[in-house]
Amino acid sequence: MRLHHVQLAIPAGGEDVARGFYVGGLGLTEVDKPEPLQARGGLWLRDPGVELHLGVEEPFRPARKAHPALLLDDVATLDAVGARLEGLGFEVDHGERETFPGHLRLHAFDGHGNRVELLAPAE
Repeated sequence: MRLHHVQLAIPAGGEDVARGFYVGGLGLTEVDKPEPLQARGGLWLRDPGVELHLGVEEPFRPARKAHPALLLDDVATLDAVGARLEGLGFEVDHGERETFPGHLRLHAFDGHGNRVELLAPAE
């Protein structure tokens, strides 16, 4: 068994804000949704080894605790992505940087309040 994708919710009309975080900030690539699903809104994102689906949910409630955790190659990349997200105006929390064994991490919040953990092997 392998994980195919993780889905997070966004509010109706929230696609552009999500693109700013997931494409502009994290560097994921947006891919076309299948035609029968396009009318539902949302977007799909990929990177080698990662697939996230962002689906519209009303009423919307952000996932402040539940989250995907994305593994980056190294601490330099982790720090660069965190700085890029902060530069784009997204909330980044470095408060639990050393609490995950063997890794350094941060938590970032997309423009809708969903939490995303980013981590890299400790050097």
